[in-house]
Amino acid sequence: MENVSKHITLDEAITSATALRNGINNSPDSVTFERMKLVANKCFEPLREWYGKPIRINSFYRSQLLNVKVGGSATSQHCKGEAIDISAGNKVENKKLFDWICANLDFDQVINEYDFQWVHISYKAKGNRKQILVVK
Repeated sequence: MENVSKHITLDEAITSATALRNGINNSPDSVTFERMKLVANKCFEPLREWYGKPIRINSFYRSQLLNVKVGGSATSQHCKGEAIDISAGNKVENKKLFDWICANLDFDQVINEYDFQWVHISYKAKGNRKQILVVK
């Protein structure tokens, strides 16, 4: 398969230490891969262009089995390829990412996770809710 977007390889979008430890195949099907490309190009790439520096992907696609292993929500958009958890390395920089996303992008959800430990952003082809949430 091709890269997900200009700055995201498929390998970094699907690699998971938990999947590797547990022998879980975390490869997306073609429909999910198209959703991954959409969220990457509509959300991640404009953010990366604005930020001008690398942004780490903590979690992108998760198969249903991997999602269970990591304790993810049963309705996680990661399982659909519609969500990315990202970090610029620290809380101050992550808050900058969060604020810019809220002010400049269309999205389904953007979540400040655990006082800006990381930022979750999701995007759907139709029906984005523009929800701004906090997980403590």
